[in-house]
Amino acid sequence: MRVIAGRFRSRKLASVPGLDVRPTPDRLREALFNVLAPRVEGTVFLDAYAGSGAVGIEALSRGASQVILIEKAAAAVKVIESNLASLGIGREAAIVRGNAASLIRKYEPEIAFLDPPYSQTNAYAECLEALAAGNCSLAIAQHESRFQLQDHYGSLRKYRVLKQGDNSLSFFDRRLATDECP
Repeated sequence: MRVIAGRFRSRKLASVPGLDVRPTPDRLREALFNVLAPRVEGTVFLDAYAGSGAVGIEALSRGASQVILIEKAAAAVKVIESNLASLGIGREAAIVRGNAASLIRKYEPEIAFLDPPYSQTNAYAECLEALAAGNCSLAIAQHESRFQLQDHYGSLRKYRVLKQGDNSLSFFDRRLATDECP
């Protein structure tokens, strides 16, 4: 696994051993940040169910001012700490250990990415509703392509779904009053 672009381009990242964590594939992460490129600079970015922290680190690499990484598994938290230390960016990131669905409402990110275990389908609605209740302007959920998320959660409206094989990214924006893409 590597950082795709930005100031840490091509730097390798450690991944969590075992099958408990499903890393976001490089190609899907690249597609995600190609869509996000004009909006990441200077934002507070939240990476819920962070795993190795690769998505949050990619956001920092591409100009986010701060990243909040929420992860429950102790082994994954150690990998995140190692990845941040190897890049010297510990001060730009906050690691929060615990259940993302219950912790997410404590933060006010501008952009949030969530990637719960695919079997935890209720986590999507819980997290997206919590983000909609706050000031999050853009939320992205990674999910199985066969799983359909609702068209809106509170003030967040789905405007795009990007599919790559078995994985999909659903984009939700609070600025949308209609079905137009921002």
